[in-house]
Amino acid sequence: MVEKKFAAVPNEAEIDGSAARVDLDNQIAELRAEIARLTESVSAIGTGARAVVASEAEVLTERLRERVREEPVSTLLAIAGVAFVIGLLARR
Repeated sequence: MVEKKFAAVPNEAEIDGSAARVDLDNQIAELRAEIARLTESVSAIGTGARAVVASEAEVLTERLRERVREEPVSTLLAIAGVAFVIGLLARR
């Protein structure tokens, strides 16, 4: 009779196990939320970086166009020199 009463009462190991399970589930939920926040942050940083690179590329392109318009002969000679060096390196 006493054994039946003790069998009906959950033991400490079962209580500790269920509490640990609930704690683990809460930690997993918090980690998933943190991963979602980090993903959003990385995405925002990537979008911002892409915008900065695009604007810098536009500025450099415009500067190059202005330089070619102002000094076409020196630009042509510089391109020819770079092409010559690349050609020498490609022969090796």
